[in-house]
Amino acid sequence: MKYGAPVVSQAYIRGMTINNAAVMPVMHTPDGFLDHPVSLAAWVVALGFIVVALMRSRAELGPLGKVGVLRAGLVAGAIFAAQMINFPVSSGTSGHLLGGALAVALVGPWTAVLILTSVLAVQAFVFADGGIMALGVNIVLMAVVGVFAAYGVMALMGRVAKGRRSAVVGAGIAALASVPAAALTFVAFYAAGGAVAIPLSALAANMLGWHALIGVGEAAITLAVVAVVVALRPDMVWACKDAKLGEAANTRVPLKVLARAALGASALTAGGLSLLASSHPDGLEFVAGALGFEGAAQDSVMALSPLADYALPALGNLGNSAAGLVGLSITLLLALTITWTTTRLPSPQKA
Repeated sequence: MKYGAPVVSQAYIRGMTINNAAVMPVMHTPDGFLDHPVSLAAWVVALGFIVVALMRSRAELGPLGKVGVLRAGLVAGAIFAAQMINFPVSSGTSGHLLGGALAVALVGPWTAVLILTSVLAVQAFVFADGGIMALGVNIVLMAVVGVFAAYGVMALMGRVAKGRRSAVVGAGIAALASVPAAALTFVAFYAAGGAVAIPLSALAANMLGWHALIGVGEAAITLAVVAVVVALRPDMVWACKDAKLGEAANTRVPLKVLARAALGASALTAGGLSLLASSHPDGLEFVAGALGFEGAAQDSVMALSPLADYALPALGNLGNSAAGLVGLSITLLLALTITWTTTRLPSPQKA
């Protein structure tokens, strides 16, 4: 997703290359789709949730100490890497992982807000993916609405059934629901301050329709990842925190082995599999083109970043792999730093 104005970003030029380097798909809202008052209001909401998350995430991270911080960093890196792969949906459209449900299932909702914010910040400031003014909107859509829509579904599922299997199923259902929820929130933002006058009913129908399909892909990815982690180390899954796991299940795979496997899979995804990503526009970009407001997209102020559009042009097509690995490293470091810092903050007083 992204927002913008008449200047068209390099990443919007489909089917072309930049200095012989492949253009990675656009993923987030650019500047220009929404007016400044709405974008600023989204920033206020986003910052409010970030502040609360800094205080509340300690309860999710604290019991595990350094292990909890490591888990959060690895999940942030995995989501960054997975978002580099746009998967085909239908009729020349693609989708990508939002990651809200996956993050909630593995680390809890407040830590999920922090790690998704870390991912979005790296993408915006390092790769010019998503406008800086629009970053608040992207945080609200993915790190707030996506996270808490998923958390709400998981909480309801937890009232019905507890255990590893219900945690996996709940994560999948939550992922399926979180994507349309974020899409409809964008419609609400656009209704409040969209750049181009368009029928809101058409925007809502298109956003909901395409993102319902993208939600199927989100659910499949989330189910697969959560199922694997639950099978290997259910004690590392936040959604299983109330389940009776047993000592054998908790120690089935050494934590070092799991961490190395997770890091290796993320590196392979960011540095290799990302080259297979669909070049078709994602759901929002496709809808923007169909309804006539794609031209409002403005170039990010970070467009001159040496890693803009997930590329290092001097390295040709290998530049995409190198950029992905650099982004993975920065995301890991940022998420580890933020979550480690939260464990040093004083615990909020209970009422």
